[in-house]
Amino acid sequence: MDADAIKHSLEGSGLRCTAQRHAVMAFLMDHKGHPTAAEIFEAVNRLDPRSSRATTYNNLRDLVQAGLVREVAVEGRAARFDAKGMRHHHFICDRCGNVEDMEWYDVPGPASGSLGKRILRECELIFRGLCTKCAPRRVARQGS
Repeated sequence: MDADAIKHSLEGSGLRCTAQRHAVMAFLMDHKGHPTAAEIFEAVNRLDPRSSRATTYNNLRDLVQAGLVREVAVEGRAARFDAKGMRHHHFICDRCGNVEDMEWYDVPGPASGSLGKRILRECELIFRGLCTKCAPRRVARQGS
């Protein structure tokens, strides 16, 4: 995504396009994995040493609230972040904590009335287990 597209995306979501917010969004759009807030801060700070940790974390919060970025909660580990582009689910490895994108398919919504007065924003699946790197190690140990 180019600089103008990021600017329009931010402004279209009601956010000002500050240099730091733009840098966070640009990093997430270019990054293939699911970085932590600390990793995002380090990358943005290398480009602009004036960028503070608090500003980076606040921008991540704002981007999540605006619906431009998804926070992926990984139990017992730091949350990871993912720029929302194409819709997808996630697979989280129990051993190494790696977060992988999984193909999207529609998830049936909850039965009418089962949420009470709650308002559902979205429904996402998170698959948990052993990734392709960790699964063979477990099988090899069990066979020994």
